[in-house]
Amino acid sequence: MYSKEKPTLGGTRIKTRKRNIAAPLDPASFSDAVVQIYLDHAGDLELIAKSIESSDLNFSRYGDTFFESLELFEDDERKKLAIFTALAFSQKLSGLPPETVLQPLLKDNLVAKGLVLSFITDFFREYLVDNSLDDLISILKRAKMEDNLLDFFPSAKRTPEAISEHFNKEGLLPLVEYNEKKLFEVKLKEMKSALTSQIAEEADMSEVIETVKQHVKDAKFPDIDVVRILWDVLMDAVQWSGKNQQQNANSALRQVKTWAELLNTFCTTGRLELELMYKVQVQCYEDAKLMKLFPEIIRSLYDQDVLAEDTILHWFRKGTNLKGRQSFVKALEPFVKWLEEAEEEE
Repeated sequence: MYSKEKPTLGGTRIKTRKRNIAAPLDPASFSDAVVQIYLDHAGDLELIAKSIESSDLNFSRYGDTFFESLELFEDDERKKLAIFTALAFSQKLSGLPPETVLQPLLKDNLVAKGLVLSFITDFFREYLVDNSLDDLISILKRAKMEDNLLDFFPSAKRTPEAISEHFNKEGLLPLVEYNEKKLFEVKLKEMKSALTSQIAEEADMSEVIETVKQHVKDAKFPDIDVVRILWDVLMDAVQWSGKNQQQNANSALRQVKTWAELLNTFCTTGRLELELMYKVQVQCYEDAKLMKLFPEIIRSLYDQDVLAEDTILHWFRKGTNLKGRQSFVKALEPFVKWLEEAEEEE
């Protein structure tokens, strides 16, 4: 399995037994014991996993040392180790904490040689045969690695595109989708943070609009997500009162009036205007202090030319979001009646 100058993991049979006293660290004997179990079962990885579970091998104590030795394995043996590790996690072996396997892999020299990426790819592929992506993410979270897939890649390949390309090529589409979703969430958070700062500082409208356009261009955000985020940021920036309902109404309407141009810039279709109405509806339904402000907010958005009459009438007659709909329809009825009468007069 190894060249002569490399440490051998063959060794003599190690008889493992339960101990109640603290033993000195002995990584070599630990490695020998793991390999002996492998040899005893002629490479049958499922039997090896079960045998290790019934032994007293302490991966939480020696796992970091064992998995740091990745470069000592030949390619074929390294692949078997990855498959064994996946099977061990599949069977939820209590002595194999994810952090003692995944964290030690992130040694610069192992990552730079591509050994870690090869190992982790084989591990992911085998694990996902019988387990869900959620199960895999749970393991990554326990190892504090769920946001760090890039760390498994050599530095020259640490780009989102490289991750997608690699896992696509390896047929691991769930990981491609997961990575792209995480990337999307990070960029969304970045845009929200930038907007929050600018609005708090009362930046120029043109500057804020340009910030949004740049983030949308860089991250290719769907227009619906942009509209939702804009509304969230604007409402989060309001200084709400715990008791004074009139003060809350004034604050909300002032915010709408101040930033109407921002909303108008990105609410460019009836579909997006309707999405904004649904967003306002849900927020007013879920936040008790805003419950009675729905008709006033909608009226203000109409007065500021953010919402068109057709959009409001469509929501009133055919809206599909049921959260608080019955009470909101009733509250909006006088305004809708006014719109309809004005339409008839024309």
